[in-house]
Amino acid sequence: MIELLTVILVIAILIALLLPAVQQAREAARVATCKNNLQQIGLAMQNYQMAHRVLPSGSVNSTGPILNQPVGYHVGWLIQILPQIDEKTAFIGYDFNVGVYDLTNRKVVNHRIPYFSCPSSSNDNWNYVGCHNDSESPIDVNNNGVLFLNSSIREKDLKDGRSHTFFIGEASDGGFLSWTSGTSSTLRNMGHSINSSTGTLNSFGSRSQYGRRGEYFFEVNPELDGMGDFEMQAIPDLSEGLLNDKNELTPEERLSLLKV
Repeated sequence: MIELLTVILVIAILIALLLPAVQQAREAARVATCKNNLQQIGLAMQNYQMAHRVLPSGSVNSTGPILNQPVGYHVGWLIQILPQIDEKTAFIGYDFNVGVYDLTNRKVVNHRIPYFSCPSSSNDNWNYVGCHNDSESPIDVNNNGVLFLNSSIREKDLKDGRSHTFFIGEASDGGFLSWTSGTSSTLRNMGHSINSSTGTLNSFGSRSQYGRRGEYFFEVNPELDGMGDFEMQAIPDLSEGLLNDKNELTPEERLSLLKV
């Protein structure tokens, strides 16, 4: 009897020691998946930029500011990059003649895209959002981020250069609307610090996509002007040398892109 209890105790101790290690290994795999998701979204945005000579609009709507209500056109930036992320079928199936909340688009809205979801998310939702402003502000045409209302940012518009421009970040909660909605569901600002409660779902830190040099993984809670320690995975700069003033869109061409 004593021997049996001893064996059970040893097994219990081994399980207690192994479980945290297994959990850490799983979490590390999830971090790698999240990094890959951001990398793929970043590449899709670069491919969109190469095709249209501008980045996608953060939100397309006739009026602003954008209200977080299921009323309006509100075509978000994630819809616009679907062809560049191997989701052309979903893109073709979306009806751009009506808004994102119309029942006609319900099938696309309910379509799950793996690249848009963090594997640590318990609600299997979308977890990646674009930056529309450097401070807390409504989504509008006068924002100074990369993805905002009716935006059509070009290479020359990035005053600090792509490697110092915040494009995409991870959010623990995508919001109550949908990944197709160009509202706070897919657009956030820098009114809250990185690694705040609205940040990553992983225990290691948060991830963010920068334009030229790639994807950053923050292990600390950095300030924007002093990022602390981070891990970076570079992505190829596909548009190098292809975007210049000779390829600049006319005002009419830029407006036509807002119709997606």
